[in-house]
Formats: sequence, C-alpha cells, structure tokens
Amino acid sequence: MNRPRPNKSHAGEHTTPGPPRLWRTDLPASLVVFLIAVPLSLGFAAASGAPLIAGLVSAAVGGIVAGALGGAPLQVSGPAAGMVLIIGSVIATYGWPATAMITVGAGLVQVLAGLSRVGRAALALPPAVVHGLLAGIGVTIAVGQLVVLVGADAAPSTTTNLSLLASATPVPAELLVGTTAVIVLLLWPRLPRVGSVPAPLPAVLAATLVGTTLPVARVDLPGNPLHDLALPRLPHGSVFGIAVAVVTVAAVTAVESLLSAVALDKLHDGPRADLDRELVAQGVANAVSGACGGLPLSGGIARSSAGIAAGARGRATPILHGVWIAVFVIALGGLLESIPLSALAGVLLVIGVKLVSPRRIRTLWRHGEFAGYAVTAIGVTVFGLVSGVLLGVGVAVLRSLYRLTHSSIKVEDDLDGPRVVIRGALVFLAVGRLVRVLRDVPLGLRVTLELHIDFLDHGAFEAIDEWRTGYERLGGHVDVDEVHDTWFSKARGGTPALRRTPPSPPPRWFAPWSHWQHAHTPVTLPRQRNGTDPLIRGMHEFERTTAPLVRPFLTELAERGQRPKQLFITCADSRVVPNLITTSGPGDLFCVRNIGNLVPVDGDDSVAAAVEYAVEVLAVDTIAVCGHSDCGAMKALVDGSVTAKSKLWSWLRAAESSLIRFHLPHGSDLPPVERLAVANVAQQLDNLLSYPCVREAVDANALRLVGMYFDIAAARVYLVDRDRLTPVRA
Repeated sequence: MNRPRPNKSHAGEHTTPGPPRLWRTDLPASLVVFLIAVPLSLGFAAASGAPLIAGLVSAAVGGIVAGALGGAPLQVSGPAAGMVLIIGSVIATYGWPATAMITVGAGLVQVLAGLSRVGRAALALPPAVVHGLLAGIGVTIAVGQLVVLVGADAAPSTTTNLSLLASATPVPAELLVGTTAVIVLLLWPRLPRVGSVPAPLPAVLAATLVGTTLPVARVDLPGNPLHDLALPRLPHGSVFGIAVAVVTVAAVTAVESLLSAVALDKLHDGPRADLDRELVAQGVANAVSGACGGLPLSGGIARSSAGIAAGARGRATPILHGVWIAVFVIALGGLLESIPLSALAGVLLVIGVKLVSPRRIRTLWRHGEFAGYAVTAIGVTVFGLVSGVLLGVGVAVLRSLYRLTHSSIKVEDDLDGPRVVIRGALVFLAVGRLVRVLRDVPLGLRVTLELHIDFLDHGAFEAIDEWRTGYERLGGHVDVDEVHDTWFSKARGGTPALRRTPPSPPPRWFAPWSHWQHAHTPVTLPRQRNGTDPLIRGMHEFERTTAPLVRPFLTELAERGQRPKQLFITCADSRVVPNLITTSGPGDLFCVRNIGNLVPVDGDDSVAAAVEYAVEVLAVDTIAVCGHSDCGAMKALVDGSVTAKSKLWSWLRAAESSLIRFHLPHGSDLPPVERLAVANVAQQLDNLLSYPCVREAVDANALRLVGMYFDIAAARVYLVDRDRLTPVRA
C-alpha cells in the first residue's frame, strides 16, 4: 500500500476535527488561504469593474456558506478568474446592482441542478483532462505571479502576462521580496521539527520582514469598504437576455466548482467529493453572495490547493478563512496592508509550479493519454478553464473513438497458404485499408481470413464478402476463421448482430481441435501445402499465438529448473487435462498418467520411480490422485471385458484391491462404474502409503494426500470422501 505524500490531506477522516487538531492544522491553513484570498478577491473585483467590497463579500460568503454546506470539505470558494470577462460584460450591460440580482438567480438555478443530481456528471471527465486542468491552472498562476515578482501588475490573461514578462524591467526590491518567499517556502519542509507550521506562513512573514523598508507594492484595501456595498436590484432589459445571463453565470461557476472539486480529489487521500451536494452548496452561497452585494463565486483550485499544501484537514479551513475575511479586513486592514504583494506572489508561484507534475506526465505518456493532458493544459492557460476542459474532452473523445474503431490487419505465412489476421473493431472507416491489403493477396491460393473482431458494421462486412466472392471466382479458396465471435457468419445468414455480445467460440488454448480446425474441402491450388495434420496445425498455432505469451515465464522456468509443489496422478484419458481442471500452468504440476490412474504396490518401477523422484528430489508437498467419470479402465473392470493374458489385463490386475473396496458396504448411490472410479481413487491413496518415502513424509506433516474426481460432462472437480466413497465439493 502506497504511503500518502506529506503534503496530502486526509480529507474526510477529520472533516470536523476536535480543538487540538483544529489548532494544529486547519487554523494555520485557514490563515494561509486568507492571506492568498484577500488580494485575489480584490484583484478579481477590480478587473471585473465591480466594487472592491464585492470581491471580499464573495470570498467571505464562499468560505463560510459553501464551506459549511459543501460536498468537497477542502474546497475554498470565492470570486474566480474565469468569471472576470463574463461579469465585466454583465455589469456593462445591466449595471452592478442588477448583476448582483443575476447572481442570486444563478445560485437558485444551481440549487435546482444539484437537487436534480446532475453534479456527478463531472466524474465522467478523463483523468488526463483533470490533471491537464490542474497543470493549466498551475501555469496560469505561476505566470501571473512572475509578473508580480518583477514589479508589474498581472493581467487576467496568461498571454498578456507573458507579453508583460517579455517587456518588463524587473524591480530589484520586488524581486528580492518574492525570491525570499520562494526560498523559505522550498527550504522550510527540510528543516527539522517544523512540520506543524505550514511553510507559507514563515515564507510570507520572512518576505514581509525583508520588504519592511523597501519600496514595494503592498496589499491595498479600500478605506471604508462598507460604503461601496450595493444591494441587488431587478435588472431591466429583455427577458431572454437576462435569462441567458443567469444561465451563463450559473453554468460557468458550476462547471468551475465541479472541475475544481474533481481536481482536488487528486491532491488528498480522503473520501471523494459529493458533487451533487457541492453544487447545491455553491448555489446557496451564490444566492447569499448576490443578496449581500457580492460577486458570483465558485470553487477555486488555487486557494484550495494552497490550503491542502498548508495542512488543511477538513472544512474548518474554508469556513475560518471566510471568517477572517469578514472580520479582519474591517478590524485589522492596516496590518494586512503591510504585506508585500510580491511575498504572496512567491507563495502562489511555488503552488502553481507544483501543480505541473512530471511524474503524472510520464504516467500519461506511457498510457498514451498525454495528448488530452497537453491540450487541456494549453487550453486552460490560453483560453480559460471551461474552454480548455472542452478542448481536452474533445481530444479524449476522438482518442477513444480511434481506439474503439481501430483495427490491425496483417498478412502471415501459414501452413496451407496466406493467413490474413484482423483484430479489433472493423467499421467502414477501415474499409479502404482492408481492401488494399486483401487485393494484394496473390490469386489462386487457399487463404485463411482470421477474424479477432468485437464489432463488424455493414460496410466492412460487404467489403470482406465481395472480396471473398471475387477471390473464389478467380480460382482461390477462402476459409473464414472467426475466433472471438461470429459477426461475419451472422451477417451472411441475414441476422447481423447490432451490438457487442459475449464471445461464443471458446478460446483455442483449451478448445478441442474440432472446434477450430475446420476440415478443408479438396481444392486444387498451385501452392497447396502438406499441413492438414491436426497435431502439426496445433503446433503451428501454438508458435504463432500462444508462444509469445508464455515465452517470458517459460524462459524463467528453463533457467531456474522445475520446482513443482504437487504430484498429480491421473488417467491417460484424453478428456482429462490436469492444467485445465486445476487452472495451473507450466511448472506447477509434476504429472504421472496411466490407464486407470493406478499406483501399483509392486511390479511397476515407472510409477514408483516418479513418486520417489517427486517426494525425495522435488520435495512436493501434495500428491493428488484424480479419477474421472466414464473411465474406460473402470468399465473394463466392472464388466470383465479385457482379454485375458493381454498387456492391459496384466496392468489392470493392479486394481484388484480397488474392486474389493468397491464391493464393501458404503453409503454411495453412484452408478457402478462411477462408484468404482471413486473407490479406485481411495485405494490408490492407500497404495501410496506403502511407499516408504511417502509414509515418512506424511508422518512428518511434510506431505498430504488428496483424492479427486472429475465429472467430465458437468465439468466439475470433486474431492473424494474416502470413508463413504462419494465425491464432495471442495
């Protein structure tokens, strides 16, 4: 089991922590989030054209209301960058008080959506998109805070911030303060016995001390924030336009909140978010925020990830962060204004960079999912959160369609002629490539068309059937060999399958030859080969399909030698396959097979030598004797049909003790032949104990003897009750 990383929270384990844990974890974490949220909230309000107090109201309500009611305990809500342009447009159209009322309406829409349980749809997002979202937000945060570090004002757009970085002249004082915060943040976790103090706090404190006498930009709060507070008013304009504004605000903030909640689940080890509950909580918080004159709010990955990095353990972190905003901004605004913006920028820069995980990139690359990750990250960075996610989902959908419809077509040289092997889903998109391959097959040969397909549409079926008809018209012959399902046969019969179904033909590794080696009709072909023997065809099939799968562990077994733990003694009957009925593989069973699964007490050195070798050299810990139903040897013993003095008669004399046991009183109601098969198993177990090496190992508890009975028709394996001579389920 993987140990949780130090910076991960165990959210949900202590979502309502007691006072000691609250003071150690959530309280300091809430202060970190508070310090980050204040400048963000003021910046987003200013960029939207709303009163500065609206950003603070939104942050306070988001922390307290959404934090208390939400389904993602560690999510910190407040005004978000993704809404800056939208809210700016709404304010320009309807004015600020009407925008506040639109926010109330958007909140009510979200409550209805959450009660309708549509929030869980966010779980359908591919992991590559979620991690790309985190990376894009991380890059956005990092680039924006780099602008602040060099002494400029960050813009909402990443591309604009990159232009600012390219043209900006770094201000040494700002750079010094910000670099101090970054260095302390990186070195603090390496110091001994400081784990209880989250790194962002000493980083901000150290950077503030360094910048005390330096001319740097600091947190700027309005002189009397409450004077700018505006209560909501009904908007004037077309009903349709107002409705579009309400739905747009509701949809964008809901999507941002749900995406943030899903992304946060990747950053902690606690229970996963309840997305429907989170959506209801966001709706209530938006309604309250709008009613109090605040901006629309949503879950924010920057604030939330900062809380997790600072040690947040439960919902007390977002709630307390909202309390600090509501109280401290009014009472202690002057203290907050002493903090340099570059100090906060240094903290956010490190947080943003950590959201781009090289380990995750390597994993997604190995799984072929990097394209969705990269497109999402770039889209979020350049176009915004929602647009970036839509682009990433589009790439993931296209990738899935490609995988679902992709097929491989390969021509192999087989014993009787060319073999065209087709794997995957065969749809009209692959018809052009399929026809090109089929037309390159030389004419006049026996061709095997081997289909490993899990879907066949009508266009692909017609292409195969027309080629097959034309090829045979020109003197060739085509055998269609369907391995996994009968899509082609059903289509030719007029009853094509419309959806995927469980495979009907059995896999070849345990199916009899008669199920997959079809008899060939006599056809005169220019290059017909002498390869129709079932054994030779089976060997060729093994080398072609099975050998590549088993070669790795067969190579290992060849190097270290055989170390089986079981000696398996069973009948030579061709229907009894030890590895099949025990689900074992090469190296597991040391097998002895003979007619009637006999262990002669004397007169047969072959069985005795095998038993001694298994016990003394291989040190097996189990010997199993397995009889079976419909046994020819048992039939011969019951009806006495064996020719006297024959080799078979001589061999079966070793089973005379089994006949004696068969005639003793017992509680079995099996038919005579099956009853004798069970009695024979019990007797051979007794015969084994006559071998000194077996007796010594059994007495030393180093070896156990097991009797088994295989019912061929029912495909069931039973253990043998040696007293009642009956098979019992294991």
